[in-house]
Amino acid sequence: MTFKNLLFEEKEKIAIITINRPEKLNALNKETVSELFDLFKDIQGKKEIRAVIITGAGEKAFVAGADIKEITELDSSAGEEFSHKGSNVFRFIEKMDIPVIAAINGFALGGGCELAMACHLRIASANARFGQPEINLGIIPGYGGTQRFPRLIGKTNALYYLLTGDMMNAEMAHRLGLINEVVEPQQLLSRAEEVANSLAAKAPIAIQRIIQSVDRGSHAEIDQALKIESHLFGKVCGTKDMKEGTTAFIEKRKPTFKGE
Repeated sequence: MTFKNLLFEEKEKIAIITINRPEKLNALNKETVSELFDLFKDIQGKKEIRAVIITGAGEKAFVAGADIKEITELDSSAGEEFSHKGSNVFRFIEKMDIPVIAAINGFALGGGCELAMACHLRIASANARFGQPEINLGIIPGYGGTQRFPRLIGKTNALYYLLTGDMMNAEMAHRLGLINEVVEPQQLLSRAEEVANSLAAKAPIAIQRIIQSVDRGSHAEIDQALKIESHLFGKVCGTKDMKEGTTAFIEKRKPTFKGE
């Protein structure tokens, strides 16, 4: 597939997506969001891909926000549709069967912060900056920021950043639990690939079920969430990968998982 605003690379079992609008600080216009949706749908159907990394081109930004020129043209009806479409794309990413790692370089603001939060893991360079500055434009986040931010860093912390529009640095983002790890800028992609390769070697069905269990359970009452986990645990117990993993442990060897 060929895209105007994205670069795509496959390294064995790893897919690397680069949002390639550095002259616009990789801002998410409608076309880029649509391309992301098409690419992730294509990746979802490829069993050979076991992990995805998404990053931004250049050194200044992961994604510095949405395309403000497009937003100025919205009325109430068009604004709701705009938000709904973007939210659907980010929700699709969040529910992917394979882990998606955000490698965050520079600014991750507005839609960029929302994109990072929709990924399963987040690794940031020390120069990364995070925020939801929509309040300064007289609007609110529209791609999940008011929902994922509180779930990741807590209601009180999220409300502070949502209401003030302030940015946080990578150290604070790590402290609050927004990101998993902070590395030096020159180490960002290599570290993301290291994590991706580690995940790619694990049982893909078990990874899928973990993502499903956490996602479904986080929106359920604890007793129902535990039932969800038990059901999915039973599902993985019927796989060949489970037999391979447990047998390899007993035999003191590394397992070879095939996604079966």
